[in-house]
Amino acid sequence: MDSSKILPRQPARTGWRGLAFLTILFFISAMQLSASVLVAPTAVIMSKAKAGRLNIQNPTDKPVEVTINFSFGLPESDSLGVVKIELQDSAVTDPRSALGWIKAFPRKIVLEPNSSQIVRFRAKPPKDLADGEYWARVLIRSQEGQRSIPVPTDDDKITTKLNMIMQMAIILKYRTGNLVSKVEVLHAEAEPTDSSVIATIDMVNRGNVSYVGLLTCRLLDAGGQRISEDKIDLAVYHNLRRRVELPIVDAEFQEPYQVEITINTEGRVDIPPEDLIAGNSYAETIVVR
Repeated sequence: MDSSKILPRQPARTGWRGLAFLTILFFISAMQLSASVLVAPTAVIMSKAKAGRLNIQNPTDKPVEVTINFSFGLPESDSLGVVKIELQDSAVTDPRSALGWIKAFPRKIVLEPNSSQIVRFRAKPPKDLADGEYWARVLIRSQEGQRSIPVPTDDDKITTKLNMIMQMAIILKYRTGNLVSKVEVLHAEAEPTDSSVIATIDMVNRGNVSYVGLLTCRLLDAGGQRISEDKIDLAVYHNLRRRVELPIVDAEFQEPYQVEITINTEGRVDIPPEDLIAGNSYAETIVVR
C-alpha cells in the first residue's frame, strides 16, 4: 500500500487507422491521495450506537469521480520486522472480518470543484456476533472526471490519453460488547552492530480489539545516560514483529549498553480520545551483550 506502481496497458486500435490510446493507471499511497481528494477521518469507528461516516472533499478546480469499495487487510510483519498490508477482496478467513455486512451510501460520487460529500456506513452484523472488534478496509478511489476523446490529425499519429486513478485504504472498525485491549510481548532482544543497536520485539494480541498504542525504545549507557531514542505508532491485530534501530552517536558512553522498551496506549495524538481503547502497559530493560 505504501509503494507506487505504474501499470501500463498495451496500445489498442480504434476505428481510425493507426490511432492508439495508451492508458496508464497510477496507484499511489494514502498520503499522496490528498493531491486529488481529502478524506476525514482517517479511520471509521462503528458500533450499534455509533454510525460510521466519511467526509470526502474535492479541493481542486476540476470534477472528480470517487468510488467506495471494501477489502480486508491487516498490518503483518516478516522475519525482519518489515510491516506491510496485503489487501484481500475474497477468500477472507479471519473471524474478525466485517466484509459482507458493511455497506456504504453512496458508493459512487461525482464531486464538483471545491465541493464535498458525506459517505455513511451501515452495519448488519450476524445476530450471534461475539464481543470485540471487527475489521475491514474502506477503499477510496478517485479520478478526474471524464474527458473528451482527442481527435487525431494524422493517420499515422499516436494519441496518448492519461487516466489518473488514485487509491487509498483506511481502516474500518466495528465494536460490540465488552472490549479488551491487551498486548503480550513474546520475545524481545537487542543486538549491537558497528554503529547502532537493533531491538527486535515480537508481540501478540491477547484482547478482542486491535491494540493501538506507542512503542518506545531508548538506548542508554551503563550509567543511564540516553544515547538515542525512537517512538513508533503501534497497531497489533494478531501477531506482529517490530525491528527498531537505535544509532550510537559520536560520544563516549560507558558499556554495557541497555535498551529500555515500553509499550502503552498513551501518547497517540493522531487518534481522538473517544476512539482509543485503553489497554495494558509493558516495560522491559535489556542489557546489550
